Amino acid sequence: MPFCPDCSAVYSRKKTKNGYYRIRPRADREPFLVYCDMSDGGGWTVIQRRSNGKENFNRKWDDYKLGFGKFQGKNDEYWLGNDHIYDLLTRGESSLKIDLVDWHGERRYAVYENFQLNNEQVRNGESGDLLVLSLRVGHLNLHSAGQLPATGCGENPSSHKGMQFTTSDKDHDRFLAGNCALENKGGWWFNRCHAVNLNGRYYKTGRYNGSHDNGITWSTWHGPWYSLRYVAMKIRAPFFDTPQQLTTIHATLK
Repeated sequence: MPFCPDCSAVYSRKKTKNGYYRIRPRADREPFLVYCDMSDGGGWTVIQRRSNGKENFNRKWDDYKLGFGKFQGKNDEYWLGNDHIYDLLTRGESSLKIDLVDWHGERRYAVYENFQLNNEQVRNGESGDLLVLSLRVGHLNLHSAGQLPATGCGENPSSHKGMQFTTSDKDHDRFLAGNCALENKGGWWFNRCHAVNLNGRYYKTGRYNGSHDNGITWSTWHGPWYSLRYVAMKIRAPFFDTPQQLTTIHATLK
């Protein structure tokens, strides 16, 4: 039997238990292991998870490109890899769901329609051209409140929409005075710099202090100086979406 292209197809084959499955989004590439979340209607392919702080997310470009972390336990931390994520998203329109849990066990989530990564060619000094994935998200399909106000000349410097992926060794953000990934301890779609950073440093105290707000942050829920206990990013085809009785977070990716 051929490999399924994603977790939605795994679910359609009546494999409805949470767990790791091998999928193959593209026939011309090798299959790879992903965690399939079969809750909330089923079929979610988890592309990122933070749960315990054991995995180092302060990584360079090639690690984020290929992926890193453990793929064994249900709460293992990992980044699936920009190449794998891009291949999953080229199959068509996808929804992005982000699950968040704070240090009191309170849960929030957001779902975005039409999540995409655009592959753009960027000149990378003497090393030639580099393919950079820019973030594209549609509107939040649940009620949203508490948007961060725009500052500057009509632009919100913390907006992530349309931003290119940045790591400590490949700077594609709009922060002219430095590198957002270097300051914030993880690769992300930084602007100048962020309202959301799900790949930041894992602080086990929730509230933290420092010269930079470099925790696992979602600013409009607990503010920039609170690092979340658990986050997960997952995608699936939008026709799998079903009504859910959950609480919406204040959206800041827009």
